[in-house]
Order: sequence, then C-alpha cells, then structure tokens
Amino acid sequence: MSRARRGDADAFAGLVAAHQEMTFRTAYLVLGDAGEAEDAAQEAFVRAYRALDRFRDGEPFRPWLLRIAVNTARNRRRSAGRRAGLRLRVEANATMDATAPSAEATALAAERRRLLLEAVNELGPDDRLVIGARYFLDLSEAEVAAMAGVPRGTVKSRLFRARAKLAKAIGSAEAWTDG
Repeated sequence: MSRARRGDADAFAGLVAAHQEMTFRTAYLVLGDAGEAEDAAQEAFVRAYRALDRFRDGEPFRPWLLRIAVNTARNRRRSAGRRAGLRLRVEANATMDATAPSAEATALAAERRRLLLEAVNELGPDDRLVIGARYFLDLSEAEVAAMAGVPRGTVKSRLFRARAKLAKAIGSAEAWTDG
C-alpha cells in the first residue's frame, strides 16, 4: 500500500489483483447485475487510485476499498433509476459418489436454496447488503460496518432484522414445500 501511495503502478496493480473478485462481488450485491457490477468495480478501483492520498495509514485496505465499491455501485443504481433484485448464483458441487445424497434430498436442497435466494432478493437494499456481505462474502461484522459506513451495532441490528425476515419467509414457504 505504501508503494502504491508513492505512485508505484505495479504495487497498485497487485492490490487490484488481490481484491478484484471481492470488489466485483460487493458491487454485485448492491446492483444485482453482473455487467453493471463489473463496471462499478472497475470504477471503484479508479476512484481508489485517485484517493490513495486520503487513505489513512494503519487502516485496513479492504474495507476502505469495499466502501468505495459500495458507494460507486449505489451511485450507479441511483443514476440509472433501477432497483434490480439480487440474483446470487449458488454453485452446486455435482460430484456423484457412494456418499452422494439421494435425488430427493438433492431436489429438496435445491428448492430450499431457491427459496432462500428469493427471500434474500425480497429484502430491502440495506438488509440485502449486510446479509450478502456477511454470509455470501464472509466478511466480519466489523468489515461489513466499515464497508457500509455504519456503526457495528447498526450492522448487528440489520443482520438480526434481515435474518428474522428470511426465517419467516422460508418458514412459510417450507410449510407448503415439505407438505
């Protein structure tokens, strides 16, 4: 980071390479569109490069960068006037062996994943962001707070509220799925 701040383009390129996927995924959580998220992530890196002189020494780089990505994605969403739903892709490991679950168990698990993703898509943007960042990106509460620009307590309350909404949505959906 210090080399990048001194103008070393190779050092910044290393930071980009190390954080590119996470930045894209963060932008995707906000935008719900891969093409828009890719553009937002690229724009976030440009903004971060231009703001290197404002980066505080001793602070972690990743939350700072992800905060820029969130702001960039929100700005893109606002300027486009879109509120696209979040479409997360869950990759299934399709290896079949003797310990593989039955076809029925696999179908039920796929249905539960589908219901969960639908429920996540129904959350408001702030709740969707904290759920996605915490559980899909596996960020700590402190990192989510830094990325979202809110206190850690706000992240905790949003997570609690969003999990309750998800439990209610999935619970009512499972009542007719398992029946």
